Formats: sequence, structure tokens, C-alpha cells
Amino acid sequence: MTFTLTSTDITDGGILPDAQVQAKGNTSPHLKWSGAPEGTKSYAITVFDPDAPTGSGFWHWTVANIPADVTEIAAGGPLPSGAVEGRTDFGEPGYGGAAPPPGHGPHRYIFTVFAVDTDRLEVTPEDSGAKYGFNLHFHTLAKASITATYENVG
Repeated sequence: MTFTLTSTDITDGGILPDAQVQAKGNTSPHLKWSGAPEGTKSYAITVFDPDAPTGSGFWHWTVANIPADVTEIAAGGPLPSGAVEGRTDFGEPGYGGAAPPPGHGPHRYIFTVFAVDTDRLEVTPEDSGAKYGFNLHFHTLAKASITATYENVG
């Protein structure tokens, strides 16, 4: 079985709905995954914009330590007990919706769920997306993504 990610809110290759845009709804989308490989002990979620004009992209959401028996997150949460959200590039933990600068064309928002080989990554709410990504690099068994786009036409 292949590790897959689906959503009732976002579609791969689609346009990000207003509910997931910072100035409009700022709500994390529904996410559901299946087919995790054997040995999965927890899950993590990231939302990353590689097109942000920063030189290093922009982290919109990082979540780790989702228990292995959880395979779905409702739109807007809540997150399961034990899960930890990291600091986004907006400067605080939690979901931060799409907010590209006007006139920069469409940005990609990559929603990724990771199957992780440990029940707990050593990350905190103060840690950056880069630290979450670093830890995930060493503990990912599989990952599945949905990429949607959004453009702020100003």
C-alpha cells in the first residue's frame, strides 16, 4: 500500500481556498492519510511555501508527535494530545495561512504528512521549521503531499 494524503478542503494542483488564506480564514485544512509503512510510530505535518521571497522559503505550519493511531485531522483542529506545533515564520506556533506579497505570482503551498520512526521528535513550540525539518530528515519513513497554489493579486 502506498502512503497517501487526501483532504476535503484542498486538492493537489488546485487553488488554495480562502479558508486557508491568512487574511481570509486562516484555518488549517482537513487532512487524512493512509498506507503508512510498518514501523511508523508517529506522524508530523508541515506546510511550506518554497516560493516566498526569502531565499529559504516560508514555514506556515509544523506539527510533530502526532500519535500513530491518528490518521486524520479536522479542519481547524483540534490536534491530538501530545502533538506539538512549532514556530512558523510568522513568529509563533500554530497554523499560518497563505499570505504571499502582492505581485509575486502564484506561490506553492506544500502540505506534507510524514510517517516517523519514533514516537517523539525532540522539538518544542519555540523551534523553527528548519529544526523540525532537520529532525524529520533523520526519522522519516515515508511522506505524502498535496500542493496547492495561491496568488495575492493585490
